[in-house]
Amino acid sequence: MTKDFDDQINDSEEILELDDFCEECKKQDPSVSQNLILTGFKTCNSCKLSKTIFPI
Repeated sequence: MTKDFDDQINDSEEILELDDFCEECKKQDPSVSQNLILTGFKTCNSCKLSKTIFPI
């Protein structure tokens, strides 16, 4: 039974790859994956700071 259940999960589940590219500035930064886990947004620390200071 567990073998059939594992096969169903693997077939229907898409694997999400975590890349370190910021959605705001499109630069690669290791802080992007950290901020994605903490806040749910894919932003680097500099974009996160600029959005905090200038939220518009």
